[in-house]
Amino acid sequence: MLFRRFDSLDALRGIAIVWMTAYHFCFDLNHFGYLQQNFYTDPFWTWQRSAIVSLFLFTAGLGQAVAVQQSQTWPRFWRRWAQVAGSALLVSAGSYAMYPQSFIYFGVLHGLAVMLLIVRLTAGWGRWLWFLGSAAIAMKFVAIGAHAVWPGIDFLNQNLLNWLGLISRKPVTEDYVPLIPWLGVMWWGMAAGSWALRRRPHWFGLQTGPAGRALAGLGRWSLSYYLLHQPLLIGLLMAIGALK
Repeated sequence: MLFRRFDSLDALRGIAIVWMTAYHFCFDLNHFGYLQQNFYTDPFWTWQRSAIVSLFLFTAGLGQAVAVQQSQTWPRFWRRWAQVAGSALLVSAGSYAMYPQSFIYFGVLHGLAVMLLIVRLTAGWGRWLWFLGSAAIAMKFVAIGAHAVWPGIDFLNQNLLNWLGLISRKPVTEDYVPLIPWLGVMWWGMAAGSWALRRRPHWFGLQTGPAGRALAGLGRWSLSYYLLHQPLLIGLLMAIGALK
């Protein structure tokens, strides 16, 4: 069966890619000493990171809604899932080589791999997905309060369990996208996509224009782009540094 792609959805993913590239370029400039910024505590940067991750996961939820509506088979799902999971392992290996003390063990691709499976299994839950998404996001704040009241649950901060997101302190890692609260964003994307496909299907067929088509082209290759853009940016800055 041929599966239709929607330029509007791919363009939305393309916007996230462009934004991510700009963010990571600034991050790399900071790493090599061309900027002096705190990407870990400055709200200007932390809020941008949250917005970029939210946009990626929301569009992933929209994409799952389209896949389910087009009767995507489980074998096809597993093929795509294996690409995401394998890419996550590559990110872990690459980040360990560059940041051995803060390598990425549960970043956006690791989280996406787990969330894709959960969202696919709950795809038929309809309006409950709105509630589940809200609950997942709220659990982040509930967990912070619970840690303050019950110190005995500090074990949830350990690396074996902090991928759940029920933490009181962020682990030392270059990228961290736990299930709580981010699964909530993807559930909302699934819920919004399912609703739009039933009630506003024409939204997915909106014409995007030349700029939109360029963004859609990026969006169609989001995983490959994600894997390649940082090595290329870092390589470029290293080459510039070598010429100085």
